[in-house]
Amino acid sequence: MRLDRRTILRSGLAAAATLAAPAVLGQGKPRVVVIGGGAGGATAARYLARDANGALAVTLVEENEVYHTCFHSNLYLGGFKSYDEITHRYDALTGRYGIALARARAMRIDRDKREVVLADGQRLPYDRLVVSPGIDLKYDSVPGWSKAAEETMPHGWKPGPQTQLIKRKLDAVRNGGMIVMIAPPNPYRCPPGPYERASMFAHVLKSTGRGDARIVILDPKESFSKQGVFQEGWEKYFGTMIEWLGPKVHDGIKSVDPATSTVVTGFETYRDCAFVNVVPAQMAGEIARSAGLAPEGGYCAIDPATMKSTVDANIHVLGDACIAGDMPKSAFAANSQAKVAAMTIRAELTGARSFPPRYLNTCWSLIETDDAIKVGGRYEPRDGRIAAVETFVSQNGEAVDLRRQNQAENLGWYAAITADMFS
Repeated sequence: MRLDRRTILRSGLAAAATLAAPAVLGQGKPRVVVIGGGAGGATAARYLARDANGALAVTLVEENEVYHTCFHSNLYLGGFKSYDEITHRYDALTGRYGIALARARAMRIDRDKREVVLADGQRLPYDRLVVSPGIDLKYDSVPGWSKAAEETMPHGWKPGPQTQLIKRKLDAVRNGGMIVMIAPPNPYRCPPGPYERASMFAHVLKSTGRGDARIVILDPKESFSKQGVFQEGWEKYFGTMIEWLGPKVHDGIKSVDPATSTVVTGFETYRDCAFVNVVPAQMAGEIARSAGLAPEGGYCAIDPATMKSTVDANIHVLGDACIAGDMPKSAFAANSQAKVAAMTIRAELTGARSFPPRYLNTCWSLIETDDAIKVGGRYEPRDGRIAAVETFVSQNGEAVDLRRQNQAENLGWYAAITADMFS
């Protein structure tokens, strides 16, 4: 399945994304509040404000002044992008589309009153609410690790300072040193992400004369996304630098010790690591859990045709926080889901036309310079879930030109989705 810029932006909702909504009758505009300014939330806010032609009052709740993308943060670690290139602002959303920006943390959702309570005490009433808070980390999922330990054994799965910390630690690895990565169990944000990150670690180490360093991936899963093509690429470019160990080999993570940079498994103890990258188990962001939209430690169930919470029909849940059937937790997926939610909300609140929902996703991963692989598909609501109707994945032995084209698509997609979110 080939994706060009137009296909990416449209995400299967060509007509729905561009139809103007009719004028709202009555006294006041319907109010839509969006929590979270990432790939799901920023896209939803922009499409709601742009395509409703002023018929909706849209407020985006986002505590951070800028947004750092987790997607393509691995390319920053690998030296293929600068930190500024993964940093984005919300200025166009407020200036061009008239979206109100509440720069505060959403502390609570009062579902009975239909209000979002902010950290500064402000209450935002809503007629419809979009919740796109991303993931929270389960700090107790790795024995010995904790919130405090993330400064010594960083995760980098929430972008920003953590990404920069991993970059500093990678730059400090000596030739012959060892990086241990603890991969997360399913489901988690960006299924190919840990393995692209290992590729970027190896690229940096090898290209800077540290080819004797080792990267050990301790995985709780028996397999991982695009495993065959990743491992083929690792062997081709990096020899034995990257070692992936599944649970039957390492026999489980027994403990980590941040003070001594030690990881103990049932099979072996790794001491004096150059650094340990812990990517823990994950769950829906706290605001979704505290509102009762997700069980404790879990994710939010949704209606696959509308992205509405199955708990509350006035709330739509997007992106990493929701249970999206066959769709992975990715920025592309969140962006696609946001357009379905925005279409549904416009139709219900303003009488605009709606269309059958269609979803798309592609995840690209860079193994080495100009060698990118991908996985993805098309999805539709079927039998109470979002189901794949067409899938594709890179294969072993593909031509150099094809992999180079994949990377060109990857870079083009990043430019397209960030424009779709913020411009």
